Amino acid sequence: MLRSLLIFLSQNRWIKGFTLRFPLARKVARRFVAGETLDDALKVAQQLRSEGLGVALDLLGENVSRPGAAEEATAEYLRMLDRIQAAQVECYVSLKLTQLGLDESEDAALHHLETILEAAASRGIFVRIDMEGSDYTERTMNVFRRARARHDNVGIVIQAYLKRSRGDIEEINGMHGRVRLCKGAYAEPPALAYQARPDVTRNMVELMHELLRNGEHPAIASHDEEVISATLDTVRELGLSPQDFEFQMLYGIRRERQLQLRDLGYQVRIYVPFGSDWYPYFMRRLAERPANLVFFLTALFRG
Repeated sequence: MLRSLLIFLSQNRWIKGFTLRFPLARKVARRFVAGETLDDALKVAQQLRSEGLGVALDLLGENVSRPGAAEEATAEYLRMLDRIQAAQVECYVSLKLTQLGLDESEDAALHHLETILEAAASRGIFVRIDMEGSDYTERTMNVFRRARARHDNVGIVIQAYLKRSRGDIEEINGMHGRVRLCKGAYAEPPALAYQARPDVTRNMVELMHELLRNGEHPAIASHDEEVISATLDTVRELGLSPQDFEFQMLYGIRRERQLQLRDLGYQVRIYVPFGSDWYPYFMRRLAERPANLVFFLTALFRG
C-alpha cells in the first residue's frame, strides 16, 4: 500500500511542484541524486572511478511533451558525451526513450537515440536504454531491436517483476544484446507483473541464471542480499570470472556492500542520476525500500 502511494505521488504534478520548491527536500534527495548539473555528476563520477567503481550517468527526465523538448534532451546528451570525453571519465550513459520522444512515436525516439549512439560510438561510449512502465515495454523493445540491428554500443534494461521478461531476455541473448537486470520500480497490474516480493525475487534469480549462462556481459542490478548471494553462487557454479559480468547498484544505496564486492574482485558499477527533474526518480527510490523513506522523514524533521 505504501509503495503504491509513493509511486502514485511520483506522478502527481502538484506534489512534484511543492517538493521541488522545498529546499530541504532537495538537500535530502542528494543522497540518491548526484546533483542538478553535469558538473555535479562528473565530480561524483570521478570520485567513484578513483575508488575502482564503474559509473553509469543518467540525465533525469521522462515523458516530454513540450514541442522541441526531445531535441533539447538529445542535444544535452551530445554535450554530455563531449564533456565525458574531455574529462576522460570512463563511464557509460543511460537514458529513457520517453525523454527522446517515445510518446510521439517510435520513429521519433529511434531517430534521437541513433543520433546519440553515433556520437557515443565515435567516443567509445556505451549507451543503455532504461525500461519504464509496462505501457512502454513493447515500444521500448521495438526501438531497441531496430537500434541493435545497426549499433553495437546499445543495451537495455529488463525488469524482473514483469512476467514477459523471460521471453525478452531469451530474444536479447539471441541477438547478443547486453541486459541490465533489475527488479522494477513501477506500479503494475497482477496480470503483467508479480506482486509479492518473494515471487519477484525468485523470478529475478531465475533470470539472472539465464543471463549468466547465455547473456552478453550481463549487469545484475540489485541491493537485495538474496539476489547478490545467489549471483555469487551461480558465478562459482558456472566457473565465470569477474570480467564476465558486473554488479550494479544505485548511487547512495548500500555503499559498504558496493565496496565489499569491489574488494572481492568483482566489477561494480554505480548508477549515477543527475538533473533538475529528480522528483520522480527520488520518489521511486523511497517506494522501493522503507529504510529510504525513514531516512527522508528523519532528515526532514531534523531540519
